[in-house]
Amino acid sequence: VANLSLVSSACDVVSAAYASTKERHPYLRSVCDAAEKGVQSVTEATASCVQPVLATLEPHVAAASEYASKGLDKLGEKLPLLQKPVEQL
Repeated sequence: VANLSLVSSACDVVSAAYASTKERHPYLRSVCDAAEKGVQSVTEATASCVQPVLATLEPHVAAASEYASKGLDKLGEKLPLLQKPVEQL
């Protein structure tokens, strides 16, 4: 999904807005930094617990990923606007 131009460019726009907001508002920057550290800690803790389960599920995840990729390719053919960046819409 992230390889679709529309999704990728939308993520870039949101990321730029987030970074700009953090730069302009010091109080929000403090809140955002704390939230980012919290998410990072939770992600690291979860990754170590989930890793054995993911190893077991890897063949199923790979098959689902391939199926989803084919579906996204077909969707991209039917909806060409997904291949355009946000600025062109």
